[in-house]
Amino acid sequence: MNGMSMFRKLGIVKEFLSVKDFTCKEALKAYQKEKLAERLATHGSRFYPNSTKLEDFPIINKKIFMENFDTINTVGISKDEAFKVALASEESRNFSNKIGYISVGLSSGTSGSRGLFLVSEEESRRWAGYILKRMLPKPLLQRHKIAFFLRANSNLYESVNSLAIKFSFYDLLQPLEEHIETLNATQPTILIAPAQVLRLLALSDDLTINPKKVISVAEVLEEEDEELISQRFSQKVHQVYQCTEGFLAHTCEEGNLHLNEDRVYIEKEWIDEKSGRFSPIISDFFRSSQPVIRYKLDDILVLEKEPCACGSVFTRLKKIEGRCDDILNVKDKNGVPYLLFPDFVRRAIIRASDKVEEYAVEHREDALHVYLQPLSMKDEVEESLQKLYVEQGLESLEHVYDAYEMGKLTDKRRRVKQL
Repeated sequence: MNGMSMFRKLGIVKEFLSVKDFTCKEALKAYQKEKLAERLATHGSRFYPNSTKLEDFPIINKKIFMENFDTINTVGISKDEAFKVALASEESRNFSNKIGYISVGLSSGTSGSRGLFLVSEEESRRWAGYILKRMLPKPLLQRHKIAFFLRANSNLYESVNSLAIKFSFYDLLQPLEEHIETLNATQPTILIAPAQVLRLLALSDDLTINPKKVISVAEVLEEEDEELISQRFSQKVHQVYQCTEGFLAHTCEEGNLHLNEDRVYIEKEWIDEKSGRFSPIISDFFRSSQPVIRYKLDDILVLEKEPCACGSVFTRLKKIEGRCDDILNVKDKNGVPYLLFPDFVRRAIIRASDKVEEYAVEHREDALHVYLQPLSMKDEVEESLQKLYVEQGLESLEHVYDAYEMGKLTDKRRRVKQL
C-alpha cells in the first residue's frame, strides 16, 4: 500500500471512529449550531454572502446552483471543464477521471436537469467513513463484499475499498442476467441497488445469494416492493437517501429512516404541515470544494413524529415521496421483451440539450409520448432517444411530441410513466 493510499485509509478510519449517535436533542442542537457557524464563516465561495447569519443566504435550487457553478465552487473549476470530464467518464464508463485532486460526477436528479458535483480527497474520505459507520451491519469489524448497482460509478464509491471492504460496481448498462451470474460467484454480504433492480433480483429464480444487508438507493422504495424484497432476502430492507447534494438520510437498526442531522442542517418548507409533508432546504456542514448552503430539493419528505426505538433524536421520516418511476416494457431488436430502466430515458432527454427545461414521458402501448418545454427541442431529443435505442439494442418506439404542461401540485410527479 503506497503512502497516499495509506493516508486515505487512515482518514476513512478516523472519520468512521468519530461518527457518533445523538440521543439528546439539546446536544444535537448545540453541535449543529457550532458546525453551521463554522460553515458560514469559512465557506470561501464567491457566490455566497459574507455573513454568519443563515437567513442572509439565499435559498437556491439546482437551476441556480448550476447557473452559478463557477462562483459557488471554491477550487477554480469551470462548469464547462467539469462537464467535459464527467461526460467523458459517462461515455467511456471509466469513472476514475479527476481534475487534479477533485473527483467530478454527473447526476440527472429527479428534477430532470443535469447536476454536477465536485468532491475532494478529504471529502471523499469523510463520506466513506461516515457511510460505512451508518450502513455496515453489526458487529462492525467484519469483512464485507459490497455489490453496488448504479448507472454510474464514482471515485466516491470506490473510496470505501480496503482490506476489510471489497466494493464491486455493477453497471446497469449491462444485462441483469450477467450480473446475476457474477453475484452468485462472488456472494456479496451487502447488496445495494435501486428499488426496481432489487425487485427484479428478488424475482429471479437464478439468484442464490444471501446478503447480510440489503439497501435500496436512488429512488422511492414502494411498500409492495419492500415487502417482496424483504421476504426474498428474509430481512428488513434498508434505505440510503443520497443525491448530488449529499448523504441526507439512512435507515437505523430498527429499519426507520432518519435524516443525517450530524452532516446537514435541514430547514423544512412545508407543503402540507398537517400530513407532515415538506421539502428540505439543506446546508451541508462539511462540503467545502462545492459548498451547499440553503439548497432546496424538489423531493417531498413525510415527517414521522413518533420517536424511534433506536434512541436517535435525528428527525425520523415516514417515507420519501416524489421520486418514483416506472420501468418501460419494450422489445429488443429480436422482438424479445426488454425492461428499460427509466433512468436511461431521463438521461437520454437531459443529455439532448441544456435547453430542455421540463419534460415528462408516458409509454402507452407501442408509442412514447414525450412532453417538452420548450417543444422546439424535439429534434435534439429525438436524436438522443434514437441513440439510446441503438446503445441498448432496442426496437425504436414511435414518438409523439407535445408541449409540456405543469400538473397540479397535489399530483405526484413522475418523469417517466409506464401506462
